[in-house]
Parts: sequence; C-alpha cells; structure tokens
Amino acid sequence: MRVGLTYDLRDEYVARGWSRDEAAEFDSADTIDALVAAMGRLGHEADRIGSADALARRLLDGERWDLVFNIAESFGGVGREALVPALLDYYAVPYTFADPLVCALTLDKAMCKRALRDMGIPTPDFEVVKVLGDLQAVGLAFPVFAKPAQEGSSKGISSASLCRTPEQLADRCRTLLDQFSQPVLVERYLPGREVTVSIVGTGDRARVLGVMEITLRETVAERVYSYDVKQDWEDVCILTLAADEFARACEGVALQAYRGLGLQDAGRVDIRADEHGRPMVIELNPLPGLNPDNSDLPITCRLAGFGYDELIGAILDSAAERQTRGGKAARAGTCVS
Repeated sequence: MRVGLTYDLRDEYVARGWSRDEAAEFDSADTIDALVAAMGRLGHEADRIGSADALARRLLDGERWDLVFNIAESFGGVGREALVPALLDYYAVPYTFADPLVCALTLDKAMCKRALRDMGIPTPDFEVVKVLGDLQAVGLAFPVFAKPAQEGSSKGISSASLCRTPEQLADRCRTLLDQFSQPVLVERYLPGREVTVSIVGTGDRARVLGVMEITLRETVAERVYSYDVKQDWEDVCILTLAADEFARACEGVALQAYRGLGLQDAGRVDIRADEHGRPMVIELNPLPGLNPDNSDLPITCRLAGFGYDELIGAILDSAAERQTRGGKAARAGTCVS
C-alpha cells in the first residue's frame, strides 16, 4: 500500500523564525523517520508529503495515495487540525485518525467539555474567560486550574496554572490572554490520580491498550504535569501501567468518550480523579504523538508489551477497515442531539 505521510516538521518552523515553544506541537525529524521505517517493515511504501501546503500542491497536481497517515497539526486558528482532513475529504482520499469535525471539536477544550457533559461523561466544572472582565462571573471554588482553551502539547500549562486565590487567577488569565490571544479555560482543580488512556480502533472495535499513570516526583513544583515537565519527563516523572479498580473505571469512561465523540483509529483520553477518587475526563487527543521514545501513546504501548510497529500497523489496519466498511458512513460516533 502506498501511504502518504502528512506532518508539520518542528525544525522547518524554527528555521522560519518560530521559537521552540511556538513550534512545540509539531513533530521532530526522528518521529517522521520512525514512522517511515515502521511502515517499510510492515510492507508499505511511505511517501513523505509534509504540511498542508505541500499536500494541497500535490493534490492539485493530481497525485493520490491509497491512504494518508495524517499527523499534521497545522496552524492558524481553532480549525487548524481540521485542515488536512478537510482537504483529503474534498479530494476523496482516505486517511487515518479523526475527521475535521472531531479535530476542531477536541481542539476547543470548552466546546469538547460541553459535548462530554451533554453525553453524561464526567468532566470537571469549568468557566471560559475571553476577557479579564469575565472573571467576575467565575463561580468555581478555589483552587482552580487555568490553561489556554485551544492549545495542545500542554502549551501554556505551568505551575502557575494552579490558582489558589482570585488574585492568582487574574494574573494567570492576564498572562495567557496576552501570550496566546485565545480564551482561557478555568476548571475546578482535581487533586487525585492522573492517567492517560491509550486506545486503538474505531467504534465498537476500539479497545484500550493501556492505562498509564503519571506520578510526579517530589521535586516537581505544585504537582503539575506541565509543558516543562513533559520536556524532561524521564527525570521527573514515574510512568506505570495502572491495573486496579480505578484503572478499570478509567477504561470505561475513556471508551465512552472516545466512541461518543467519534475518534478513529487511535487516540488518547486524559483523565484525573476528583477528591472522591472518581475519574473525570480532562481532554481527548485525536492526533496522538507518535515519537517512539517520548510520546505517551507509544510509551503506554511499550509498557503493555505492544510494539511500535504493532501500533502503527493497528492504526493502518483500522483506517483501511473503515474504508472497506463504507468510509465516512462507517464512522461510529454517537450523535449528540
């Protein structure tokens, strides 16, 4: 099978003048090399397409692929992750992972939480601060947690995200509004265990590969799994597979959210426990990081004895199976009415 690979390369954006932090969501060359190598070992021909710009040019030139393996984050607003899937839909080229609707919905954390709440899936109470004046309407009890409402890769999350007073919240919102020029999501702080649930497959064929618990060492300020912590995870995090009653509850909630919102092929659901030990969905990632060494999904697979090639093969198999089952019509998300 000839597989096109769409992605945004971090080094290319840095060469254009972006900072490393601004390009944090994009992929490293090591990730792309690993994907190409895995596809080759699986018997597929991988074609490095690159960003949405490169994809658009090649589509206009008449090029097509049996399948596109899409991990392109793109840039330019809340619809950025939906750009490549929308282009591929327009040209009727099949692809891996979520469709444009799911990509846009999950990137807007507040809208995603409203959908989860409507489906009865537990998620912490929240408010959205678009301007500083909105703080007057925030009725959540402290402490609260503040982060950009439309970012990934933990951008904008630091020890300062945990706010214990109205003054701290105002300072944090002012900083985030200035830095990211987008709304701030303010959530009720959850003090319990934190896990990420890795899932592969689509609809009723989706299955949990593992529930990875994230424990921060005592040296980590405020016990926050922040952007900086993720960059140095080997030294400051303890990552283990959870297999107790809480993990089983997380599996059920994660599959409900994954299927309900219509994620496809593979993804992650981030969950944290409230003060009573109940799992609450924080967010969903429909375009999971796939670096074999430091991305949460491959790390979870490694802990569970599920190899990297096996993971990439399962993603490709799921996408190919969706096509044989009717393409778009096979999308198994639950409609929210």
